[in-house]
Amino acid sequence: MKARNYRRVKGQPYTRKKYMRGFPPPKITKFTMGDPASTFEYQASLIAQREVQVRHNALEAARIATNRLLSEKLGKNYCLQIMPYPHCVLRENKMIFGAHADRLQDGMKRSFGKPIGTAARVKPNQAVIIANVNEDGLEVAKEALKRGGAKLPTPCKVLIEKGPEEE
Repeated sequence: MKARNYRRVKGQPYTRKKYMRGFPPPKITKFTMGDPASTFEYQASLIAQREVQVRHNALEAARIATNRLLSEKLGKNYCLQIMPYPHCVLRENKMIFGAHADRLQDGMKRSFGKPIGTAARVKPNQAVIIANVNEDGLEVAKEALKRGGAKLPTPCKVLIEKGPEEE
């Protein structure tokens, strides 16, 4: 099974967990890290450039890579958010190849597949990861988001915006 097989967005998403049995829970558990109560001057966003399905383990790898650098350099002086939630359940019709494999499988008969993981559908120009930092942590946030974007199956860009103004 390769992750490349699940990148393309095609058809309707398979999301009704009420009708499924035995689907694996998403590996990503924390969606907000750092200090969410504080206000920060700048917002750095990792923007996906193509429509793609991002598997839950790719989101978790991007979260770990981004959070590790931010927590090392800034301590608790940041707020990191993972925006998409992996709703779509991915299925695989397992096929066995080799000698005497014909006795163990049905081919395309009853080929609906078993749940193997979850994925989030991401649209073009959608924010995948958002990091809120002050001016002294801006370069660190850019580098951290760039490292996190390397774990995702789509080209990404980093966008810096001024945060909400306070009077």
